[in-house]
Amino acid sequence: MSADSFPPHIQPGERVVLFDGVCKLCNGWARFLIRHDRERLFKLASVQSPEGQAILRWYGMPTDHFDTMAYVEGRDLFVRSDAVLRIARQLPWPWRLASVARVVPAFLRDWLYDRIALNRYRLFGRHEVCLLPDPDHERRFLHADH
Repeated sequence: MSADSFPPHIQPGERVVLFDGVCKLCNGWARFLIRHDRERLFKLASVQSPEGQAILRWYGMPTDHFDTMAYVEGRDLFVRSDAVLRIARQLPWPWRLASVARVVPAFLRDWLYDRIALNRYRLFGRHEVCLLPDPDHERRFLHADH
């Protein structure tokens, strides 16, 4: 990775949340972000989309089995609880308060995160295919022609 390069489809200053598009919990998280990210700080991309797959490959992450949400801010990649907390601290009040969980050691936060992530389909269900965004939410998703 060269010093002046960015992941594919991501422009300098952009923030992209990658999520599992067939996971009902993950889709709920994406809808939550659409509803509460009033400043439109974040773009969304499912890990199954061509854009999501290209970003995962760029970071050397698996493209066929993905057990964590990822958050890309410029060139930086955050995963697991660090991704969730980094996003939370950029949301408006009261959601920003969730970022105080950073005082919990990362190994404990990630242990809890992993328990939920590894059981997300059993606990929350899954869609047979990735859900397409509502037409009015379309602009919130990352696109190749970006």
